[in-house]
Amino acid sequence: MNLNATLFAQMVVFLILAWFTMKFVWPPLINALDERSKKIADGLAAAEKGKTELEAAHKRVGEELTQARNEGQHRVAEAEKRAQVLAEEIKAQAHTEAARIVAQAKADAEQQVVKAREALRGQVAALAVQGAEQILKREVDQTAHADLLNQLKAEL
Repeated sequence: MNLNATLFAQMVVFLILAWFTMKFVWPPLINALDERSKKIADGLAAAEKGKTELEAAHKRVGEELTQARNEGQHRVAEAEKRAQVLAEEIKAQAHTEAARIVAQAKADAEQQVVKAREALRGQVAALAVQGAEQILKREVDQTAHADLLNQLKAEL
């Protein structure tokens, strides 16, 4: 056999194999590698997106906790203010009630003083009649002298 013919035949077979590989084998391998590369890139992007979403969620949770704490403190402060206002209102009502009770007691005391004066006037009038009776040594008729006794009470 001829060495040149063998080399030429091997070169033709090699070129046919290279053409066949480039035409039918190489494109599916490149497509498979590209798809795998794309899946890996998508997975990394999704992981990065998940990481940023997790960080954002942690940040939102922190903000909401801070907001909840602030709102709780605000509500506590508002409740304390409301309690102080209610305490002041209760004190004012108590002072008003105390003043009303004192005024009522003064009015009652004044009425009792007036009643005591009336009773005392009646007793003084009776004593005056008894004194006049003893002076005159005769009995004075109270019904007959009612106008005189009423005038005496009014003067006293």
